[in-house]
Amino acid sequence: MDSLASLIIFLPGILLALTIHEFSHALVADRLGDPTPRSIGRLTLNPIPHIDPIGFILLFLIHIGWAKPVPVNPYYFRNPEKDFAKVAFAGPLSNLILAVFISFILRFLPYSSQNLFIYYFYKLLLSTYMINLILAFFNLIPIPPLDGSKILSIFLPFEWKLRYRMLEPYGVLILTSFIVISSFLGIPIIDLLVFLPARLFSILLIGTSPF
Repeated sequence: MDSLASLIIFLPGILLALTIHEFSHALVADRLGDPTPRSIGRLTLNPIPHIDPIGFILLFLIHIGWAKPVPVNPYYFRNPEKDFAKVAFAGPLSNLILAVFISFILRFLPYSSQNLFIYYFYKLLLSTYMINLILAFFNLIPIPPLDGSKILSIFLPFEWKLRYRMLEPYGVLILTSFIVISSFLGIPIIDLLVFLPARLFSILLIGTSPF
């Protein structure tokens, strides 16, 4: 029952966070003139087109996964480099905005462990809040294919930019190796890059950290 309850609490939060994240990429790309996301059905709040089956299953098995990236054609943009970075930043920003919205509800929702409906509703909101913060800060890590790499790219000198982009086909391998090696060496890289800012942001929003 505990596992089922945890699944019920976790599932809506991760679906909402991933959907808002990918929809925001698609929306900003569409507003900047790229018809690609709209033409392939990604400009939607329906979670199904955004879900990658393997990435979604891995989220539950090892708590690391992914959604389907939104295809973007920067040749439609007026300023391809900067607009592409705007599209990338839209995903993490949308998760932060959603976390801020949920934080207002958490501040004023009367918590009660006696009332099961209120108890599980509070847990659902808290889980969704935490997932959005983690997803936002994780995606800001500047390692391909994460959004942070596309944002960092606009600040690099031209020669470095080209070399940096050459890493993208190996991004998943680099990111996985980065996480595994830092964990093996006992270096809290993910804690510093993801959970520390999530804690600080959470203290600012709700006065405490659930992490």
